Amino acid sequence: MEKNRLEAFSDGVIAIIITIMVLELKAPAAPGLAGLKELIPVFLSYVLSFIYVGIYWNNHHHLFQSTKLVTGGILWANLHLLFWLSLFPFATAWVGKNHLAATPTAIYGGVLLMAALGYYILQRAIILQQGRDSLLAAAVGKDCKGKLSPVFYLAAIPLAFVSPWISDGLYVFVAILWLVPDRRIERVLLER
Repeated sequence: MEKNRLEAFSDGVIAIIITIMVLELKAPAAPGLAGLKELIPVFLSYVLSFIYVGIYWNNHHHLFQSTKLVTGGILWANLHLLFWLSLFPFATAWVGKNHLAATPTAIYGGVLLMAALGYYILQRAIILQQGRDSLLAAAVGKDCKGKLSPVFYLAAIPLAFVSPWISDGLYVFVAILWLVPDRRIERVLLER
């Protein structure tokens, strides 16, 4: 099966996720700037989640640049990733409305962790289909960032009950790690 339908569907789902997240940003009731101050936690959680969704969209695009054919296993792995990404609006809204509360902060980390695992599973499914000598396998290499990110999420989840600030800092740190698009695949594509 060709990859075009999978990419179009994924792009649509990701666009809907971003739309749902932005709909959580409600205009303040007060007409002055003081009303905006109350929205800062909601806005900051939206910005972080928007960055994460953007990172996934960008890397998903690069992932499928290196993919020629799509199997049923790849379709299911992609749906698995999209499922976890679809929980971003819920987790974002909960964290934004309950800024620095332990449970929402931990759940947000759980969603980040599962999305990272979903992406890893998708990546592995593509490599399994294409073989160990494939373009993607060569590009991914040891994948230090991909293996390190879940470790930070795993640390941040229980730390939310000690200090939500530390957990939020770890979530921001991982986003910064991934903010620069993953150029490994581009490099390998240009070399071949």
